[in-house]
Amino acid sequence: MGSALMRIDALQYANWSEKIFRQLREGGVDAVHVTIAYHEGFRETVLNFEQWNRWFEQYPDLILKGTQASDIDRARDSGRTAIFFGFQNPSPIEDDIGLVEILHTLGARFMQLTYNNQSLLATGCYEAEDSGITRMGRQVIREMNRVGMVIDMSHSADRSTIEAADLSQRPIAITHANPHGWMPALRNKRDDVIRAVTQNGGMIGFSLYPHHLKDKSDCTLDSFCSMVARTADSFGVEHLGIGTDLCQDQPDSVVEWMRVGRWSKEIDYGEGSADAAGFPPMPDWFRDNRDFGNIETGLRAVGMNAGEVAAIMGGNWYRFFSEGFGPA
Repeated sequence: MGSALMRIDALQYANWSEKIFRQLREGGVDAVHVTIAYHEGFRETVLNFEQWNRWFEQYPDLILKGTQASDIDRARDSGRTAIFFGFQNPSPIEDDIGLVEILHTLGARFMQLTYNNQSLLATGCYEAEDSGITRMGRQVIREMNRVGMVIDMSHSADRSTIEAADLSQRPIAITHANPHGWMPALRNKRDDVIRAVTQNGGMIGFSLYPHHLKDKSDCTLDSFCSMVARTADSFGVEHLGIGTDLCQDQPDSVVEWMRVGRWSKEIDYGEGSADAAGFPPMPDWFRDNRDFGNIETGLRAVGMNAGEVAAIMGGNWYRFFSEGFGPA
């Protein structure tokens, strides 16, 4: 039936297969937010929904489509994993605010206002100038609030993220990132950004993508869990969860798609270096979905109590899902 603790991962972009669906069950993962669009337009995104519908039909004993928090209970009761959909870019809505509701109806529950670049809505974390939330962005935030689609600022620049947290009438999320003070990557978040999100009731999911980790692939479990504990002390344990950013079994060509899409003829190496264009190896204590128990063990080892560990591993995301996925 899975673990007694609820386990929710707020971001994965795996190369999905029966193998990974079975590993989700072995790891007792009750729910996962999966990326189904990076740079796709609306029609291409619909094809990705279709692919997932086929998987739900093929593997009904392993996975089910999640649209509300109660689907996680249904998954736990039946020994399955609930799959929630999200976009890492607002490209699926193109320039049409009406598609926010259409995509929510299809099952989308998260949308990043930017990937790494400037979008029609806000500024990405790789741009030199951050002009904040745009005119369209303000309207889209309002519409996402109305229908129950979570605003995700994981790849957005600082000013844009703080403005989104303040403008949104509902709590927002950074589904996969770590504190910049622990690991100064462009994608990691400074304290004032984390404060803006959490003070407005939002969530941050800690990433296990090696480019976001101190010492990268050599990051220790103790280092990661000590960082989580310090963040809890600073911002409140109730605002924290896990968003692994697991990109399991993906070919290196997918890294290029993630970073480049169709906007550049040249490869943009992003957080990697030119000689490390592919996926870095995961830390040895978190190779795939079977290793969530190691994080729980690590959090207990750094002094977190059972209630705090349960909150971070899934309880906080469950509450956030239950409050964020329905109409306002």
